[in-house]
Amino acid sequence: MATVPPLQTASPAALTDADPARDELSDRAFLEAAGADLLVRRHAEVAELVRAAAWAARAGHPRDERDPMTTPGGDGTPSVREYAIPELAMARETHPATTRALMADALDLQHRLPRTRAVVVAGECEPRVARKVAVISRGLLADVVGIVDRAVAWAIAGHSPSTVFEIARAKVIEADPETHAGERERSRHQRYVSLSRSDEFGYMCIITRTTAGDAVMIDAVVDRVADILALTHGHDHNRDELRSMAMGWLARPVDLLKLLLDHTETDADPNSESDEQPAWAPDHMRDTVERLCSLTSKKLATIRGRGQLFVHLSDAALRSGRGVARIEGVGPIDVAQLHEVPGHCDVTVTPVLDLSDRPRADAYEHPEVMKDHVWALTGGDVFPLSPRTATRSGVDFDHTSPYDPTGPPGQTGPHNSGPLRRRHHRWKTRGGYNCRVAGPGRHLWQTPNNLTYLVDASGTRRLSDDDAEIMLTAPEGVEIYLSDVELSVED
Repeated sequence: MATVPPLQTASPAALTDADPARDELSDRAFLEAAGADLLVRRHAEVAELVRAAAWAARAGHPRDERDPMTTPGGDGTPSVREYAIPELAMARETHPATTRALMADALDLQHRLPRTRAVVVAGECEPRVARKVAVISRGLLADVVGIVDRAVAWAIAGHSPSTVFEIARAKVIEADPETHAGERERSRHQRYVSLSRSDEFGYMCIITRTTAGDAVMIDAVVDRVADILALTHGHDHNRDELRSMAMGWLARPVDLLKLLLDHTETDADPNSESDEQPAWAPDHMRDTVERLCSLTSKKLATIRGRGQLFVHLSDAALRSGRGVARIEGVGPIDVAQLHEVPGHCDVTVTPVLDLSDRPRADAYEHPEVMKDHVWALTGGDVFPLSPRTATRSGVDFDHTSPYDPTGPPGQTGPHNSGPLRRRHHRWKTRGGYNCRVAGPGRHLWQTPNNLTYLVDASGTRRLSDDDAEIMLTAPEGVEIYLSDVELSVED
């Protein structure tokens, strides 16, 4: 294994705009220093890869028969204790999926792509490019991946990333054409439609992977609807805006159909009394169209599906109509835009939860109203560094302290509950990770090696051993809030 040069970090003073030493450099020396900065950053990324591979080696053997192993890398790479990955992730202050990807790439470079790894360790290329090559080639068996390794090691130091990726993909096909053909067939079933997070103005992107034919037809319908909308909105909306508005009509097929029919011209003689239907309509369409057009707005609304939105906003924003609301699955938007989200749908508003209450239940199962309460307090998955993208229906409501069927009443409630994705729930239950509720919406976590993290509304932060001891040893029911200035205790 090649030796990674020690990381050299600049002092805070050297990063300011008024650095005298930097100003005294000649232009040539300044540019040379910029190149040296690049090498420092590359070597730091290499050090991360080396450390991830070393942790995988430390966690390369199960502790007992209930300690599951997983193989992050490709064929020929060693297995790792599954429960060891999230602990490294916490130490690195990243999500476990991010650390698992780092470990997979490090193991692939070490065991499957050694020539490419040598170039990376020497600092002659971007580590991110080599990591992407590891991902591209991960599906190949170990006995043929060398074809990719030789070609990429030759090109990665002198070619652009896009060229390297093209070479890697070509060599993957060359190494295993049958598998590539199977992957191409499997990709036919990987079509999807997804939504982006909302931006600060309340807009989202719709992203889809579909057949070329369907894509062209959707584009044509959007164009046609935009043409129609231009008749009434074209004076103050540009073409892209009109096409965006047209996309909204696709979500209301009945309204869309009526709009298209109302603006479709036929070649029929308007003075003719013929009952012949237009050529564009199927035989069965005429009666259907007439029935739809005769329905009232209330009846049309019943044809649409039903959905549920969870909206979080403060009482001040609710009273004033000003401020920011957060919609699960959408993101933050201006309160004034809330009416745009349901659009033309009928809306039923459920009561606002009073989060100052601390309800309890005797049963093991969480009542639905209890789930709503816990979900509103936490705002998502409470595992350390977990993104707030989980949905209420996609989590388990876990008892932080195990439920005891013979224990006292009132064990189920916000005082002893936290939403967790199924994988995070399994890690907590079997992986040696301990959790306790430290107050409303606050969860204290301790890893198998006694690293302690507090998850609350401000995110995830590592606690010192002294602060962790104070919070972990607090009597049940006592909420401790630590700060740099003072220690406040609320009973």
